[in-house]
Amino acid sequence: MGRRKIKDVHSQSKEGCQMKNINIDVHHLTRVEGHGNIVVNIKEGTIERCEWQIPEAPRFFEAMIKGRHYSEIQRIVSRICGICAVGHTLASLKATENALGVTISEQSTILRRILKHAENFDSHILHIYFLVAPDLLGVKSVFPLVETHKDVVKIALRLKRLGHEWGSILAGRTTHPTKCIPGGWSMIPTEKELKQLKQKIIDSVSDVEETLKVLISVAPNIPDFTRKTEYIGLIDDYEYGLYDGMIGSLTPDGNINKYNVSDYRSITNEWVSPLSTAKYTKHFMDSYMVGALARININYDRLHSKAKETAEAIGFKTLCFNPYMNSIAQFIECVHSAYITIGYIDQLLNIGVNTEEKPTKPTKFGRGFGSTEVPRGILFHEYEYDEEGFCKGGNCVIPTNQNHANIQKDFEKIVPELIKADKNEDQIELTLSMLVRAYDPCISCSAHYLDVVFKK
Repeated sequence: MGRRKIKDVHSQSKEGCQMKNINIDVHHLTRVEGHGNIVVNIKEGTIERCEWQIPEAPRFFEAMIKGRHYSEIQRIVSRICGICAVGHTLASLKATENALGVTISEQSTILRRILKHAENFDSHILHIYFLVAPDLLGVKSVFPLVETHKDVVKIALRLKRLGHEWGSILAGRTTHPTKCIPGGWSMIPTEKELKQLKQKIIDSVSDVEETLKVLISVAPNIPDFTRKTEYIGLIDDYEYGLYDGMIGSLTPDGNINKYNVSDYRSITNEWVSPLSTAKYTKHFMDSYMVGALARININYDRLHSKAKETAEAIGFKTLCFNPYMNSIAQFIECVHSAYITIGYIDQLLNIGVNTEEKPTKPTKFGRGFGSTEVPRGILFHEYEYDEEGFCKGGNCVIPTNQNHANIQKDFEKIVPELIKADKNEDQIELTLSMLVRAYDPCISCSAHYLDVVFKK
């Protein structure tokens, strides 16, 4: 970012904040996954640097899948992320099945939807309680809360365990699931297992209600900041956009545009920024946001009624342009996931669970596209297979990469506001750190690196 003079602060004295030298150099930000730096240099009221930097090294997952059989791909790409492993698995399976002409059964689809809700719930609880709550309660990590808020920490651990068991019952394990395969499932959960899962979720309602009380109590500590931006996420006619649907783009004027998943490259428009090893993205505007806040802004009407009640209780309204509210949006999604999963289980039990169901076989080989929402936002996978079912190449666009440009734009707006409000260096650093953490970034999941041109 170039030199930028702060405006509208001339009424302050020379002792005012705009005359101070502020140097913030956070290497690396804590309570996020991966490495990200915050660098802000202000000299006598002039912003010399205001940067969200991504120094992560490339991981070459798209190279790993080349030449591998379609039956292996989802197991490889699930390793892109240990938190969003389910989402990568499902997006990969959808892309592979699209390329192979495979249509899965209604039972398999419902089970995958339940699994997607399990991952979102599990990850959101981790983020809200263990990564964001310390900021809102004025401590450096979750460990001091064990002494000061023991009951709250116990609730967090119980809900985190629920999320883990929720996914494990269906997929064998939540980290790098084993039972989701092309064409369906290698093993179907029994009716007994589904009934047990339903009861576990029902038993968690009191903890969810207590979480709402906690969030209401700390909501005044959420920074009041807005910046209008574009929001992108799935729109699903069947349900709230998580597992499936078309790409939706919501612009600040409230207009929603829809696109086929196969057109995702024209939405993401990846480009290289000197601030980041991971590629930036942009669509209608210079940046856009993905994640829970984007999804709720786009899909609020599709939320379960209990989730809407939660939103009203906490004072959440759409359209919301405050990125700090992403954590609140995550909790609203947790409530939605819990109640919608109970409904899905009842649907399966009413139909009758067929544990003998076999995966659907390929009918062709070619290029396919898949998208699903992971906790941090919309995810895209694309593969091409030869006539023997081996991968000729692939492409993955990760949610956190899509948020980096938006974080940078937030920085560029909020730093002048903080200076005008006469915030000191520590306050500015904390506010920017909280802003990044609100996005729940998973920085290490970068699949794309800098463009490299070899010249002879």
